[in-house]
Amino acid sequence: MKRPRDIAWETVKSLIYAFVAATIIRLYVFETMLVPTPSMVPTIQVGDRLFVEKITYTTREPKLGEIVVFWSPTPDERAQLMLRAFDKFMDLFAPREFKGHVKYVKRLVGREGDVLEIKKGPDGKYHLFVNGKVPEQLKNIEYYPEGVFKYPDFYKWLYEASKLRKSPYAYRNFLMDLLRKTGEVGLYVKNREILSQGKKEGLKPTVADLIFSIVGGYSTNGQFYPGAPYDGYYEKYLKKLDLGKYIYRAKDGHVVVKIPKGFYFFMGDNSKESLDSRFFGFVPRKNVIGMPILRIWPFNRFGPVQE
Repeated sequence: MKRPRDIAWETVKSLIYAFVAATIIRLYVFETMLVPTPSMVPTIQVGDRLFVEKITYTTREPKLGEIVVFWSPTPDERAQLMLRAFDKFMDLFAPREFKGHVKYVKRLVGREGDVLEIKKGPDGKYHLFVNGKVPEQLKNIEYYPEGVFKYPDFYKWLYEASKLRKSPYAYRNFLMDLLRKTGEVGLYVKNREILSQGKKEGLKPTVADLIFSIVGGYSTNGQFYPGAPYDGYYEKYLKKLDLGKYIYRAKDGHVVVKIPKGFYFFMGDNSKESLDSRFFGFVPRKNVIGMPILRIWPFNRFGPVQE
């Protein structure tokens, strides 16, 4: 008959083995993520919990049109506040370089060497053209020419804003200079008037609104809002590129984006509500985590994710 001490030790060993096995599976095979935003509606809903498989993309690259889970290219202070305790615990096992980053889920729309444009198609809707044509996988999705497709220097502006976001006076002056440069001062004033009346109808975001919503920083009333500090990512990756070769305005006025070597370009299906590569930039290949294959919550939507 085993002594209580032996039984206790065997129980502890079993727990240790289980923890080690779970950690290995979490690091190399599977993990989960909670979707906090509507960027992939209707394909993926807010509050869906996805089961992510991590093996496939170690043997091949993601294909155009596939839905992919990846680490955000920048830390995301706001999204960190939205994570639940379980997700925060699981992220403790993430690589150290992604501390403060969060998992995003978007559709892959551009790989290295691809040339992207957003233009109106024969149906009068905006579509993403990849290498001169709308891919079959993306033909039913309407994408809007915002962010870098509207302002070719958008990534550079985010970088400058991020460096200034904790200096209220300099930050505000920088944003006002951008409004003058883009001719949006009048629109900015109109937006403030609409908001002062407690309304939101008729709002059209200016470049200042977009940048503030992404990187956060000090508002005009002196309150600091969390965001996604951009300068570290820009200096590590984009500063080494000659962005003028990859992002430029064509003769017909459309902005052309060419994907650099070693990067991907992701966009959400719900284009109007998606913070994606139009706004945060190219995603390094090493940021890819895996392929979401199953929706495990809520139970009434249980089923495969990929279309």
